[in-house]
Amino acid sequence: MSTVPRFTLLGRADCELCEEMLAELRSFCGSRAVVIEVVDVDADPKLRRRFGHKVPVLLFDGEPICHGRLDAPEVERLLQRAT
Repeated sequence: MSTVPRFTLLGRADCELCEEMLAELRSFCGSRAVVIEVVDVDADPKLRRRFGHKVPVLLFDGEPICHGRLDAPEVERLLQRAT
């Protein structure tokens, strides 16, 4: 039995790159069964310290896979592996 792939987008309010990555990820995933969680790095001091200057950062099952821009080939590879 496979689990639903989980993406976490670390970003912040009023971040155009964050909004762009989220829109691209949603569009790329389309109707596939995935979970996309959005987390504000400024709400957590540890996340802000670790990722604050890199946002947006996309995590897959808790591991960073890209930042700044969506790495669509990597997302596709991970989705194929997860199914």
